[in-house]
Amino acid sequence: MGSINLKSVEKWFGDVQVIKGVDLDIRDGELIIFVGPSGCGKSTLLRMISGLEETSRGQILLDGDDVTHKVPSERELAMVFQSYALYPHLSVEENMGFALKTAGASKAEIDEKVGNAAELLKLNEYLDRRPKDLSGGQRQRVAIGRAIVRKPKGFLFDEPLSNLDASLRVDMRFEIARLHKTLASTMVYVTHDQVEAMTLADRIVVLKDGLIMQVGSPRKLYENPDNVFVAQFIGSPKMNLLPCGAGSGLEVIPAKGAVQLGVRPEHITVVPAGEGHCDGTVQVSEYLGADYFHYIDCGDLGLLTVRTAGSGDEIEGQAVGIRFDTTRLHFFGADEQRI
Repeated sequence: MGSINLKSVEKWFGDVQVIKGVDLDIRDGELIIFVGPSGCGKSTLLRMISGLEETSRGQILLDGDDVTHKVPSERELAMVFQSYALYPHLSVEENMGFALKTAGASKAEIDEKVGNAAELLKLNEYLDRRPKDLSGGQRQRVAIGRAIVRKPKGFLFDEPLSNLDASLRVDMRFEIARLHKTLASTMVYVTHDQVEAMTLADRIVVLKDGLIMQVGSPRKLYENPDNVFVAQFIGSPKMNLLPCGAGSGLEVIPAKGAVQLGVRPEHITVVPAGEGHCDGTVQVSEYLGADYFHYIDCGDLGLLTVRTAGSGDEIEGQAVGIRFDTTRLHFFGADEQRI
């Protein structure tokens, strides 16, 4: 079991409140990801769950047991940090088994658990090496293996891929997804990269200024954002926002009370000028192989990003029409909440 419940959790640093009454239920076996901009409180919240930061107010429950004031070693959670934090003078095998050795486990038990973790993480051939002889991805797998051998109730990941290059990040995303399916353990993962969140999470928690903006599956957040912040934070390129209503120049009837219209780049079609909901001029076209990203100046409506197939024609510098998929529009009120 590894359910985690946060009840009205707050964190204060002096007179500054950084976590503002968070309520969250993390289900046993779930991979949940905290995302948000720098300074939103996502790493602080993770460290509060681990016990590395004290909880100012509220409760943290692990399988129904109140662990709010327990030290990290009493919480049965394992944390994987952004830095690998490996002992440079120890081998991979010794690094992975260090916590068990200090806990007084027998050599046979250590060998068995380290062997199982090494098999799972494909580290068998590296057990005799030192950290300096490993790649960044291999070092991160060792850090994860060190957590696995403890058989915790849950794993806490604090931006574990941020030190890796782009190719290794993709490989390690796959490894973590595979690991979660194999272990079926609760995992709480912090990242500022919404691509990691979309590809890995069972549910995403979007944070801003110490508050939860929305919780849901990647698909729910992408297709049904609750507010402007989530709409623009989730998705790459981000959702286009345009003024709507009387005088906007759009041939779209807005929802009652709407002041902004949101539309994803892939829900826009480029048509001949005069044949869409508005017109614009293509300022820049970015060719990415499978896709084009077109940045189209629509005058008072602003600069729109449009995604089209990479097999399409080059249209940079041309005057074009913009047609929206009217079944996929999002409307937001003056309070920036979805209508």
